[in-house]
Amino acid sequence: MIIHTKVSATLRSSKFMIALMIMVTMGCKSPTEDSGPKKEEVYVASDFTGEHLFTNGIEGPAFVDGLLYAVNFDTQGTIGVIDPAGRCSLFVTLPEGSIGNGIRCNDLGDLFVADYTKHNILKIDRSSRNIEIYAHSDLMNQPNDLAIRSDGTLFASDPNWKESTGQLWRINTDGSVHLLEQNMGTCNGIEVSFDEKHLYVNESVQRNVWKYDLSDDGSISNKMLFHQFIDYGMDGMRCDNQGNLFITRHGKGTVAILDKEGTLIQEVIFQGKKPSNIAFGGKDGRTCYVTMQDRGAFEQFKSEHPGRCYHLQMRN
Repeated sequence: MIIHTKVSATLRSSKFMIALMIMVTMGCKSPTEDSGPKKEEVYVASDFTGEHLFTNGIEGPAFVDGLLYAVNFDTQGTIGVIDPAGRCSLFVTLPEGSIGNGIRCNDLGDLFVADYTKHNILKIDRSSRNIEIYAHSDLMNQPNDLAIRSDGTLFASDPNWKESTGQLWRINTDGSVHLLEQNMGTCNGIEVSFDEKHLYVNESVQRNVWKYDLSDDGSISNKMLFHQFIDYGMDGMRCDNQGNLFITRHGKGTVAILDKEGTLIQEVIFQGKKPSNIAFGGKDGRTCYVTMQDRGAFEQFKSEHPGRCYHLQMRN
């Protein structure tokens, strides 16, 4: 009986090994492997477009109706459009002497572009591709990045890089321009919080991120230091629908993610070292598209949560 049991066990073992070899040969999983769906990778960067399709002034970006828009495609003073496969083409050429920076979109699908050389905020009808001056002020240094509220109110950072100073503006829906603060540091990235109760503004050279209370009338108050980095600069910022703030770290090659308390909770690492701005998009609003100045290209990564502006577009 003992000998019979050993022989039976040996036969069973041999049959298992033969079956396992057949499954491996046929590309099947072994019984011990997990047959469930592959877990999605989040906060892992990859290329979205080819390199050097944009100039080193690549900025923006804005995701609207499945398409991505960014400034300075091929040459300065243009706006490019990128399809879901990462193919880039010319969308418009801006008026002579105008060079764009940050781009935002309202609920009608119009694009607003910070024209830093001409001290303008430009408005572009995406259907007709008509370009008009939406707002202008000779008191602006060089409008850099834009934030937008759900009612269409715009906020613009306005750095003076030579003096390491800056200003902050509000642009009402009638195109009127209102100075909110002056004598700032080199203000750059700017964003409205998900609940629209706060406005975030960063200062690249000073490495500060400021948080303001934002009133219904568009005024700001109760300025407080939200976060301060000890190294590298900052550029564009965007919020997700959980209130987390995504900040491009220019020179470091990362996007830093802060929670609602200003605590660093995640950092995404890129191939390029000079990310300039970020936009949420994709089918579910969780793809983050990042403009890389040193590569003239986009890199991308998946976030856990959709972006604020994507959420607003879906709501409208």
